Amino acid sequence: MAHRHSIRVYYSDTDAGRIVYHARYLDFAEHARTELLRAAGKDKGTHKRLMDERQIAYVVKSITIEYHAPAELDDLLVVETSIEQARRFSVTFLQRVLRDGQELATLHVRIASVNLETRKVEPFEPWFAEEASKF
Repeated sequence: MAHRHSIRVYYSDTDAGRIVYHARYLDFAEHARTELLRAAGKDKGTHKRLMDERQIAYVVKSITIEYHAPAELDDLLVVETSIEQARRFSVTFLQRVLRDGQELATLHVRIASVNLETRKVEPFEPWFAEEASKF
C-alpha cells in the first residue's frame, strides 16, 4: 500500500510550453515524503519536531528519476510513496507521479537520518519504517 498525496500543477511549475519543468518533480516528491512523515509520525515526529526536539533531519542521499510522460499546467497529480527498502541508517522510497492513473515519472529516493549538531548519520527512529510501511 502506498501513501498518496495530491498536487495541482501551477504556472510557476511550468516552462514556456506549459510543461512541468523537470526539477519540479523533486519538489513534488519532497512534499509527498513530508506528508508521509506527518501521517506516519502523528505524535512521534514531523520534520519540524524532529529538528527542534531531537536535532535530527532526514536528508536525501541519492535520487534517480525516470520520466515517462509530461505533466502540464493545471493537471491534478498524485504522488504515491512507498518504502522500497528500509535499513538501519537509510531508507529508500519508491515514488510514482501519476495523472489519472498514468505514470508520468518514477523516483527512487534514498534518505539518511542525520544529527544536526554532529552532522553524522544516526539510525532511524525504530517506529519510522514500521509506521511508514503501513501506507
